[in-house]
Amino acid sequence: MNLIQANKVSQEKLDYFLLSNPHMNKDSLLQKGYVVEIKGKIEGCFILEEMEEGTYWLKQLYITQSEAAVLPVLLESILTMAKQQHAKRVYVHSHQPVVDILLEALQFHPQKERAFVDKFDQKDGNWWLYHVS
Repeated sequence: MNLIQANKVSQEKLDYFLLSNPHMNKDSLLQKGYVVEIKGKIEGCFILEEMEEGTYWLKQLYITQSEAAVLPVLLESILTMAKQQHAKRVYVHSHQPVVDILLEALQFHPQKERAFVDKFDQKDGNWWLYHVS
């Protein structure tokens, strides 16, 4: 599994991935995102965006159903990347119960207080916070 800045992969590979996943925001992905390459093929993507100093938001996290088993390893890799970028906190907004279970297993904490999350219009789903050590 390789994590590659989206703007550094071939346009052909990226277009092929996006053709199968039209719900992804191509512009945001190209500006700030990464793709997940497995066996030479793009199988997922994410954006790890700094929102405030030391506070990151993991957005547009996606992995194809055929590679869903790598999601725990992918999340661990993203957290390592966040640590390298000197993140103190990483927020995730989850829309799926299975992802909620995984986030809890990886020691993310559900967010009830709305200090950070109220700034962003995400009503459905759950917010999670990971404290980077």
